[in-house]
Amino acid sequence: MSDVTSFGAAADHHELEEGTRLAPRFDAAGLITAIAVDAASGDVLMLAHMNAEALARTIETGEAHYYSRSRKALWKKGESSGHTQKVVDLLVDCDQDAVVMKVEMGGTGAACHTGRRSCFYRRIPVGVPAAEARLSFTGDTPRFDPAKVYGKG
Repeated sequence: MSDVTSFGAAADHHELEEGTRLAPRFDAAGLITAIAVDAASGDVLMLAHMNAEALARTIETGEAHYYSRSRKALWKKGESSGHTQKVVDLLVDCDQDAVVMKVEMGGTGAACHTGRRSCFYRRIPVGVPAAEARLSFTGDTPRFDPAKVYGKG
């Protein structure tokens, strides 16, 4: 594994947006936003965060790694559940503070810890007063029982 401090800063604004050097801009907590989408369908599967180590491991292994803000720990997607993410394409946004990963899901194909394919399984209505907005389900039903996989009840 390479030294995660090897990510450098862009020399200037033009290099950041138009250059070929990877110069991720981590926030004050040392994280960047990472979005996983299904490589075949383009459906958004999940949004998570990466620190420098997670990004480096993802680049070097081709397998998605993230940083858990709640557990304050690095984690490899699917390490305990089998619901892995093989990275097919990795894109960085214009100011290098977010990445989009096109992935192939392993296991049951569920990316969400709730057992669903996508973490985005509820809709927010548009055009109503925000205080009256009620969520509706998309129909994405669980593919596995999280209590059995993660031991949470």
